[in-house]
Amino acid sequence: MAPLSLFQSYAVPLMSFQGNESDPCQLCEAAEVTVRFYEDEECWIAECESCGVPMVVWKRHGQNPLDTTVDSMLAKLRLVGDEYYGGREYFIDRKMRQIPDHFHAHARIAPSWLRELKPKSN
Repeated sequence: MAPLSLFQSYAVPLMSFQGNESDPCQLCEAAEVTVRFYEDEECWIAECESCGVPMVVWKRHGQNPLDTTVDSMLAKLRLVGDEYYGGREYFIDRKMRQIPDHFHAHARIAPSWLRELKPKSN
């Protein structure tokens, strides 16, 4: 997989809406309201509107993509996270709090108390 860049351009058609009309899924709508870092046929990565951190979103509506798909999406999120955080420690948070029925994950900066819990190498 080629390295991603925060400024990489892409030309991928928007995903089609897959929710139901009475309860539309925000992630299926894929509105570009924040910075888009990356997009391909499998997923898109943008700054989360709620959290302000990089977030990967599967382009299909559902909670359980295949493990190989999850691995691929998280690898792309890590590449964006590495560049976004510039060497600062972060972690991948797969807890889907606000939209639990559509797979997505966040790259979050590790809080100082969590970094201090890690054993120090000599």
